[in-house]
Amino acid sequence: MKKRKKINSVSIVIPLYKDKNTVAKMIKSSLKILRKSIKNYEVIAVDDGCPDKSGNVARKFTKKNKKVKVIIHKKNLGYGAAIKTGFKKSKYDCVFAIDGDGEYDVNVLPQLLKKLENSDLVITRRYKKQYNTWRSIVSWTYNFVLRLLFNIDYRDISSGSRLVRKELIKKINIDTDSPFLGAELTIKATSLGYKVNEYGIYYYPTDFRSGSSVSLKNIFMTIKDMLILYFKWKK
Repeated sequence: MKKRKKINSVSIVIPLYKDKNTVAKMIKSSLKILRKSIKNYEVIAVDDGCPDKSGNVARKFTKKNKKVKVIIHKKNLGYGAAIKTGFKKSKYDCVFAIDGDGEYDVNVLPQLLKKLENSDLVITRRYKKQYNTWRSIVSWTYNFVLRLLFNIDYRDISSGSRLVRKELIKKINIDTDSPFLGAELTIKATSLGYKVNEYGIYYYPTDFRSGSSVSLKNIFMTIKDMLILYFKWKK
């Protein structure tokens, strides 16, 4: 069995887009669970060209707490690009990437850290997806196609929270700037022999925004990046 480095520190990365109503709660919850869970930590909020200036809300925390950092993209570069920025700027043993809309509970961090002890990446799967019909169809189809194309058996690769060792991030080149990032990271980690664990979580859909990851623009970008990766790996 591969001996893995003990986790002594955590970076939480929160990508933001139209999350003005939830970012303060996400940062407060992140700081609270980090203080209980680990000695060394940081919270990195990445404003991806938010039209509602979500980053300005996050910046208020930086004046009181040096463990909070805010990075602003001058224009919208994409969900994957925001997480990649957070990955790049993070400095600790592992990174917990979690969406800024409040639909995922940051308090599962201790359980994910336990899972990470014997793995390199922990992805979360939602017990029940309380989506509208459109989002349910998109999510089911997306996960089905990924399992079919890449011969993987993960049930919910598109979840918006995951915990990954920093050393794995350094070794895998992530190309996408789209919501395909979660799938690309998992597929590449699996194919290279890294251990990926799944952890079941409860999911708390909000009414603050209507699922920007399933906008037509993001769907087309994700399909494009999925096909690019598929044909690269077929060679």
